[in-house]
Order: sequence, then C-alpha cells, then structure tokens
Amino acid sequence: MSRLVLTLILVVGLAQPVLPATDSQKANSLSAGLTPFLNALSGSVPRFQLSGNIKVTIDGKPQSIEIRVTRFDDEAFNLALTHADYAVEIRRRTNSTAMILPLHQVAFVGTGDVPGDDSLVPKGIVSRLVSPQSMAAPFGLLLGPQVIGPLVALGNSTLKVEQDSESGEWVLTDDSPLRFPQPGSLSANIGQTRVELTVTENVPAAPTVLPDFRTVQIPRAELEETLLRGVRRATEILFPAPALKNPPQHARKVAHGELRWIGGHRVALLDGTPKQIGTAHGQLLKAEATRCIESVLYTFGTAHAIRTGHWFRHDLEDAYARLAPHIPGRHKQETSALAASLGMSDSTLQILNVFPEMFHCSGFAVFNSATKNGKLYHGRVLDYMTTIGLQDAATTFIVKPDGYIPFANVGYASFIGSVSGMNTKAISLGEMGGKGEGNWDGVPMATLMRRALEECTTLDEVMRLWSESPRTCEYYYVFADGKTNSAVGVAALPESIEFIRPGQSHERLGEGIPDAVVLSAGSRLETLRNRVTEKHGQIDAEIGKWLMSRPVAMQSNLHNVLFVPADGILHVANASHTRPAAEQPYIELNLSELLGSMTPPQLQATQR
Repeated sequence: MSRLVLTLILVVGLAQPVLPATDSQKANSLSAGLTPFLNALSGSVPRFQLSGNIKVTIDGKPQSIEIRVTRFDDEAFNLALTHADYAVEIRRRTNSTAMILPLHQVAFVGTGDVPGDDSLVPKGIVSRLVSPQSMAAPFGLLLGPQVIGPLVALGNSTLKVEQDSESGEWVLTDDSPLRFPQPGSLSANIGQTRVELTVTENVPAAPTVLPDFRTVQIPRAELEETLLRGVRRATEILFPAPALKNPPQHARKVAHGELRWIGGHRVALLDGTPKQIGTAHGQLLKAEATRCIESVLYTFGTAHAIRTGHWFRHDLEDAYARLAPHIPGRHKQETSALAASLGMSDSTLQILNVFPEMFHCSGFAVFNSATKNGKLYHGRVLDYMTTIGLQDAATTFIVKPDGYIPFANVGYASFIGSVSGMNTKAISLGEMGGKGEGNWDGVPMATLMRRALEECTTLDEVMRLWSESPRTCEYYYVFADGKTNSAVGVAALPESIEFIRPGQSHERLGEGIPDAVVLSAGSRLETLRNRVTEKHGQIDAEIGKWLMSRPVAMQSNLHNVLFVPADGILHVANASHTRPAAEQPYIELNLSELLGSMTPPQLQATQR
C-alpha cells in the first residue's frame, strides 16, 4: 500500500499545477479522478470501501495481490490482502482487534483498550504508520483532510502529466498510463506494477462473527503494536531517509563505552562488568538498537505470522525457555542491563537475542601453501535478510570484559551474542546456519560463539567447547587459529559433531584443497572452491576479499569479514540499503590498537 499511496499523492499533488493554463479542464478531470481516493485515504470521508488488484513483478515472477480496505467509522475497519501463497485480514472494532490468516485457519485476537501511539485506530493512522525516518514521511503528513485542497495546488516542475486526446489516459514522465474508466475507479501502470482500484462510500455492514478458525489470544496492545510498528519500520526500510542511508557520524563517550566512526562504520568499544558493558551498549546505540528490535520483532514478526500461522513472539519465548538454562549468567546480566539502558523489558531483549539462531552463510580459511605469505586468512560471509533492515544497526564491537579474553564481534546493536568474531589470542570464528529449527535444548549458537571468544586460547579449546556442550539445530562453522596456522570446518548437530580438517575430502564439500577449509552450499560452494583453487598460493588480503564477492555472497549478504588473526586485523564490509556487503568498501580494524586506545577505567571517572 505504501508505494501506491505515494504514487497517488505525487500524481494529484505534484502533477496538476504544471499543466498549461489552457488545460484547466484537463487538470480538473485529473483532480476529479483522484480526489475520491485521496478523500478516502486522508479520512475526509467517515466511511468508504477501497478494493482492487495489484499485479507486481518480484524476482522476475508476476505476483497478484487482491486488496480490500473498508472503513466503518473512526474506530473500526477491515483490511484484507490475498495472494496465491499468503492471505491476511485485519479486523478492528471499538473493543477488539483480530488478525485472521485464512490459509492457516487461525485468528490472533486481542480485546480491551490500546493506549499510546501504537493504536490502529483509523483516525490519523497514516501519520503513525509512516516513520519520520522515511522518505514517505512528508507525504504521510499531507494525508490530512485539511490539506486536500492545498494539495491540488501544490506544484513541482520536475513531474509532468499529459492527457492523450484519444485514449483519455494520463501519462506521467516515465510513460506510465493512468486512467479513470468511471467515477471512483482507477487503472494505472507504474513501472512493472499494474494497479486497478475502485472506491465507494457505499459500505456494507461490518462482520460481527469471526470465521470458525483456531483462536489465539494476544494482548491487544501487543497485537496492534506489532502490526503498526512493523509497517512503520517497513517504511524506513523501503523508503529510507537520508539520515538512515548516511547517518550523522557523531562520536560519543559514556562510562565504560565509546562510539567511534571509522571509514563510515560504527565501532563500539565496551569494557567492564556485564552490567557496565550492557549499560554502555544501550547508551551508545539506543536508536540503532531500537530499529534492530523493531525489524526483528515487528516487521519480520508480522511476516513470520503471515507465512507460518505462528505468533513470532510466542515462538521466541518457547525457544528461549529451552535455551535459557544453557546461557551463562554473565550474558543474562549483560542483556538485562542493556534492556534497562534502552528502557525496554528484560524479556524482550532476552528473547530477541535468540534470533541469530536463523542465520545462513559461507566461509573459508586458507594458509601455508595456499597463501602468498603463508599467513592464515579466514573469510566469513553472512547472508541473511537485508530486506528487514538489520544493516541500519550494523556495529563492530570491541569488548574488554573483566576477567575474560578481549575480542572483536562483528554484529548488530541490541545483540550481545556473536556470529562473526576474533579474540586477542588469534582465534577467529564464523558460522553457517543449516536446518533443524526447533531443536532448542542446548546452548544457543551465538552464545557458544561468544563463549569461545571470551574463553578459548587455542583451536583445541574451541573444538572441546563445542564437543562438550549441548548443541541446537544444525550449524556449520569455520574455526581458525592464527598462532598455529590451523583451521577446521565443523558440522554440528544436536546429536553429533564432525570436524573437517584442511585438505580433507568430504562428500558434501568435494575433494580436499591443500591447506584450505572451504564451506558453503550449492553453486556458491562450487564458485568458492574454483576461486580458491585458481588462486592457490597467491591469496593475500585483497584476493581474500575477492573470494567472498558475488556470487559466493548472496544478494541478501549482510556483512563480510576477512580475519587475519595472526596480525589481529579484521576487514569488515556491511550492506547498504541498496547493495550487498560484498559490493561495499571494506574497512580495516586493528584489534590490539583499538583495545590499547580505550580509556583506562581509572581515568573514566575524571572525564565524566
């Protein structure tokens, strides 16, 4: 809906005034055709029904979506979206809200009042659905009944329309036709999207009985908050404002923490006890952490419910209940301190931190005869859901925990676990997700990764940690030790663990490559193997980055890291809103230098 709303506003608000004065009759006909839709969307009419079809091409495939929006009054509406694979209906009444999923035959239902700004009450909803950090925000503000008149008078010389005298079609600057077959109907081609809509003020009676589906009770505030914040965060992801695409690079210091910008990347330096680290994390990265949480719990959570028929928070709560006994107390303390610093509930941050259990990726380690100088290079590709905007929270953490090994953790604000990291003992780790979701009776993957960074000084210690710990799901890893130029690939399931040595042939990975461990899947594995073989003996840092370029990295590539653990160096690239990490510039970080530059604890008090 957001792209359609923007198009309607742009056409009526920006196009008409650039018509020549002699074409006033044409201008009026354009305004007359669009005004019924703007009146409905702005709330100028108390009751309306808007229905139609949107045909759009996604990933080269035509998709058809049926849409129906019915507003009954200032408190009640229906919204139904139907696709061949997905269907959802939102019914809001004065005292209840229901999210109905016909294909799963389940209805999530909440009753009672909804306080605050997270309500789905129709009156003024556009301003709450569109984030101020979205390019759509100015148009959301325009959708008020008091501005429909001024909107028609608004001009912008960069957008022009013309009306074909024979067909009656209006044509925008990109040659997209816009027609009004009859009053209250609209037909438009917008790029590869075909839109057909009708709007009427003749509204049927509101249904009073839910379908005979399984009913799941959800607190109404949680239900409406999830839907509203999910859409609002989606407006940031789809139409990011300049401040999201190029955030202000303000350095900050707090007790036990510092935020630096290095080559356009966030680098957070944290030290101290778990409580001190968690508190500083939240103070330095509150806005980024909030966006990350909303991406996961609300935007992804809504999509997850529509796709699976399960309420996402319930799934996370069930997983956390089984994972929690295996999470160290110090990690729980850090997460609780982070939650308090962000002003959020402890339970929200605890369940959020099991979300990395869903990541997928590629990785390699090459050394000795495989590299130009014999040095070990460990590449790690994280492929997972750039579409939910996690890149807005991308942060490399340099952490010096009291009593444990300092480490670098390439991750995201609000997550304390690790999926890509290296410690000061030249140990580096990267994971690759597999199958087996739901096998939660063990240590969370991201917790094991962080424990290895904090506790392990040798490759044998890392392998022992995985062998002796109860494990979850199915994961693959590359572990490396720059001190000894050694590495292993790992296939870890709850019931078994297998270590793949350098040069070892494997039925799933192919023939062994000397002094190399190479893990991926499908055509990406074949490409990565071919590249390592082609450059064998020549690999250095630059070729190491090339090994991770497309198509080894997927379009959903969130971050790439090349570790040089013997030197304490890591090269990091993060995805942007439009390009995967593999197509972004890398920055070089020196772990030892960054740790050495941190303010000593005894001086922090004098600087506050």
